[in-house]
Amino acid sequence: MIHVVAVITAKPGQRATVLEAFNANCVAVRAEEGCIEYGATIDAAGMPPSKGSFGDDTFVVIEKWASLDALKAHGAAPHMAAYAAKVKDLLANRVIHVLEPVA
Repeated sequence: MIHVVAVITAKPGQRATVLEAFNANCVAVRAEEGCIEYGATIDAAGMPPSKGSFGDDTFVVIEKWASLDALKAHGAAPHMAAYAAKVKDLLANRVIHVLEPVA
């Protein structure tokens, strides 16, 4: 199994717009072969800010894929290209961590 943690930072005030596009794309992503989990998360409400807080402009995508090949196919999917084009001018930064379980 492959795990992905993608930290997406929108330009100031644009997170809701990016999340709207992200959520619209989720149906297609979750239907992909090998997709086990795919969803956006934000800092938990009610928690005081800390060094680990992401802030109001950032969300974190938690993904699980059956294999590296499934993840690669996801990256090449037409709906991902369309999503990327839709949000590219709204993003300030994107950091993607691709991880595997420790045996």
